[in-house]
Amino acid sequence: MKVVVAITGASGLILGQRLVEVLAAQKKKPYTIVSDAALKISEYEPFDLERVRSLSVELFKENQLEAALASSSFGVDAMVIAPCSMKTLASVANGLSDNLISRAAENVLKLDKKLVVAPRDTPLSLNAIENMRKLKLQNVSIVPPNIAYYIKPKTVDDLTNFFAGKILDALGIENNLYRRWG
Repeated sequence: MKVVVAITGASGLILGQRLVEVLAAQKKKPYTIVSDAALKISEYEPFDLERVRSLSVELFKENQLEAALASSSFGVDAMVIAPCSMKTLASVANGLSDNLISRAAENVLKLDKKLVVAPRDTPLSLNAIENMRKLKLQNVSIVPPNIAYYIKPKTVDDLTNFFAGKILDALGIENNLYRRWG
């Protein structure tokens, strides 16, 4: 299974890193794209770029439009953008293929493959809600990292695993990252 993980400049970079870690552990090493803004945010949040690089088939920066991922003929099976900034959400929703992240997402959409976005912002503006609506109309799974209190999280890792598990669920990838209800 060819999976792309895009990590953008919204807070919550550890979520993208955890997805890369879990996919690699399941023998589904992803192709990973990191935005310039994510690299800036990484100065303030836990994020290990070298670990992400080592667990990826290949690591790309968002300006690498010559990369194979920029072409729909590369043929990925699924893509997740986590965390997904509102800028990236708007770009994907409105078909602005102006960097490798939005271009890869456009390719996934036009081939009717699975796209999951984890928008990480609150509160939401009407523009953000409209952009999410546009994506949902294209069968994109929108998985905002909202806290589930029933899991009784004790650490940030508990929350990160819950969010990553929910995203993997949306991708159709089995996992046991969180305690399920019931």
